[in-house]
Amino acid sequence: MTRVAAIDCGTNSIRLLVADADPATGELVDLDRRMTIVRLGQGVDRTGRLAPDALERTFAACREYATIVKDHGAERLRFVATSASRDAENRDEFVRGVLDILGVEPEVISGDQEAEFSFTGATKELTGRDDLAKPYLVVDIGGGSTEFVVGEDRVRAARSVDIGCVRMTERHLVHDGVVSDPPAPEQIEAIRADIEAALDLAEESVPLREARTLVGLAGSVTTIAAIAQDLPEYDSEAIHHSRVSYDRVREITERLLSATHAERAAIPSMHPGRVDVIGAGALVLLSVMERIGADEVVVSEHDILDGIAWSVA
Repeated sequence: MTRVAAIDCGTNSIRLLVADADPATGELVDLDRRMTIVRLGQGVDRTGRLAPDALERTFAACREYATIVKDHGAERLRFVATSASRDAENRDEFVRGVLDILGVEPEVISGDQEAEFSFTGATKELTGRDDLAKPYLVVDIGGGSTEFVVGEDRVRAARSVDIGCVRMTERHLVHDGVVSDPPAPEQIEAIRADIEAALDLAEESVPLREARTLVGLAGSVTTIAAIAQDLPEYDSEAIHHSRVSYDRVREITERLLSATHAERAAIPSMHPGRVDVIGAGALVLLSVMERIGADEVVVSEHDILDGIAWSVA
């Protein structure tokens, strides 16, 4: 066993995994797994820069994570940064801050690398299951981008496109700093149009419709799974590898897009940091399922974070 730590810093959240990994058996034993909503990508689509408040929220989480990594005695740490920090003009400021706090330089990875980590994390433990047909289509709906990966035991094709839940919300649902509550039909159609154009782009290099099993990752998907089960609170064990039908995803998406902020916030399994962006994230998932004709989505709590951990191990 090798004790490793992985940090995934995305557009909406920053997450930490400390685990014991055994590459010989494929076993990854969690010691600490946590997530903090920092909204690092706040305003990046509009300004092209990381906001000072967003940087400070992210650095505060990094200081907390540094203590946890040290207390667990992790032998190796890898910090991966995704969409928001890829797009920002002032990403050097972000890199310096992380290096000062954690002692490692964040790797601002490409969309293709992001997709490969997501696929490894999501599918490594599915090997040998005869109830899930291959190839898999792994869809990782992040804050700034969504990754599409098709493969069997390894990645065959991957593409990252800019249709994350935060990006779509800020682009189409925010006016004068206020999120539409609920969004108007024309705003929803504008998001739909962006998603459909991005799916066309993804299909240029990834055979989405060849997939036999759709595997959905990240907070938008896991929150939908929690709502589908009417969970009294967010429960990772109940969510992991649950299956949500297309009809249920459509029903939940319509409910979220017609609800007010207060109604969405009152959902027991809803994280406060997802209240304003969950509608756009749900619409991405629904659109993907419609595009490929998927009857259901298999929901995974294991994703890019686990893939990063394996890359260190």
